[in-house]
Amino acid sequence: MGLVLFPDDGDNSSPDISWSYSGFAAFRRRLAETEGFVLSEMRGFGGERPWSEVSTPLEPLLDHPDDGGDDLSPAECASIQVRLEAITDQWAREGGDPLLQHHIEDARQLTVVLRLCIEKGVPLVFL
Repeated sequence: MGLVLFPDDGDNSSPDISWSYSGFAAFRRRLAETEGFVLSEMRGFGGERPWSEVSTPLEPLLDHPDDGGDDLSPAECASIQVRLEAITDQWAREGGDPLLQHHIEDARQLTVVLRLCIEKGVPLVFL
């Protein structure tokens, strides 16, 4: 069991990205660490730190239920996409362990999905 993120464009052939719940959690933890905070310290993830203390364009992705919840708007997708591409470039320069390489591949695939949402003006769905 896992989750799928996809553009709400009604086209079943559109690209999507899927994770196991544990894989998505690991991906978001690494993104949060790159942004300078620990996800498990945040409200909704076992901690008490409010999201108002964190400034990142990735917040709509990081502070989102694993599945369900509100869709992400094309505008949110655009801000996430720009920052995600910068992080992916940073990770690629760092090289590193096989898990990081897997996160780089996931980030690139998610970027493709985000870009499609932006181009078509449709939201990103978590299912």
